[in-house]
Amino acid sequence: MRRLEQVYTTLIAAVAALGGLLFGFDTGVIAGAMLFIVPDFHLGPAEQGLVVSAVTFGALFGALAGGTSSDRFGRRWTNIAAGLSFVAGSVFSALAPNVDVLIASRVLIGLAIGLTSVAAPMYIAELSPARNRGKLVSLFQLAITIGILVSYIVDRALAPEHAWRWMLGLACIPGALLVLGMIAMPESPRWLLKSGAEKAARQALSLVRSADEVEPEVQEIREDLARNQPAAWSELLMPGLRPALMVGIGLAVFQQVTGINTIIYYAPQIFQKAGLDSATTALAATAGIGVVNVLSTLIAIWLVDRVGRKPLLVAGLVGMTISLAALGAAQHFGSTFDVNQSWVAPITVGFIGLYIVCFAFSLGPVVWLMISEIFPNRARARAAGVSTAANWTANFLVSLSFPVMQAMLGPSLWFVYAAMGVAAFIFVIGWVPETKGKSLEEISRQWRRASTSTVVNQ
Repeated sequence: MRRLEQVYTTLIAAVAALGGLLFGFDTGVIAGAMLFIVPDFHLGPAEQGLVVSAVTFGALFGALAGGTSSDRFGRRWTNIAAGLSFVAGSVFSALAPNVDVLIASRVLIGLAIGLTSVAAPMYIAELSPARNRGKLVSLFQLAITIGILVSYIVDRALAPEHAWRWMLGLACIPGALLVLGMIAMPESPRWLLKSGAEKAARQALSLVRSADEVEPEVQEIREDLARNQPAAWSELLMPGLRPALMVGIGLAVFQQVTGINTIIYYAPQIFQKAGLDSATTALAATAGIGVVNVLSTLIAIWLVDRVGRKPLLVAGLVGMTISLAALGAAQHFGSTFDVNQSWVAPITVGFIGLYIVCFAFSLGPVVWLMISEIFPNRARARAAGVSTAANWTANFLVSLSFPVMQAMLGPSLWFVYAAMGVAAFIFVIGWVPETKGKSLEEISRQWRRASTSTVVNQ
């Protein structure tokens, strides 16, 4: 019977992770589409930044709305709303007659991404058993990387026809699948218990747990809800929640300011500047990076419930920082001292590939996982919404500023991202706890004990 429950839990996680696939596709597809949107709409650097970052601007508000919506209407219906927004935004993007409509459509897609980036990992975490919660929630990040890879393949396939409208419009298909799939899925038992629907919660939990596990888990959830009763946004800053919120926001911001989406959004242009002159060659190299991203995320799925979250973060940040510093040094040397620069393109591809490997098994999946698991049941949706909004705020600022900063700083910009990697390493070592193998309620008790001891020591 346990095998059947595991299969059903994996199916639930896979359906919810379709939001991650759309997340990845809609953030990645713009990289290739921009090669043709720019000349079609005659965009300058600032307008390019607006088109690319419009998604992140919408995602910021989607994340905040996702916290409230997940609390009021449930995790399942929030994911359904995200799917509907994906469909609408994709169609409007494909039909955009001018840059203003395109930007507005990208904001709508961003709203959908913000909703699903809060609701999908949380939904998976709340239905998953502690023993394999890490790998199941990491399916969301795997789906993001698959979505990015698919977007690069689509970009490459449609590049000869300059068909950027088809590039943007195809996302309506997985958007519809997300809506249909989530309609058939159960609601989160933790949300149902929080809402007073205990019978429905037991029924939902019985689908993903053996009979002897249901009652102890219901009791544990009930006790956690009784101990943690924040009723307002301001109460997220109370002593029992403030340390967890700091960790959630810190991880969310560091995931972005270490530079990942400059590569996801601008990889073809980065490769062209490094010496891969043709659009199709640059897109082929970008697709290769997408393959590396997917395969490396499998490392996280394999290890996250074995070695833990923190060791993966530490190892990944070391590799990311070294890669960024080496990339900056290579490009700086090539542009300053070498007229030929024929070696700069392969070196750029290599160091970006190494950076992607290290990100994909660490900050990529682990941040979404920890945001979904470190908060107590009553505060989880709102706290995850705030943390995710911080992620999208950082994403927006980084993606908006990259074209201008690259023009100003050149290769030295990679050293800025490397410095952020050092800061992230210090933060993880000093403040991020290990959550491997603990139930969501055990993690909540861990924060409560830590905050109590801090108050006593003071």
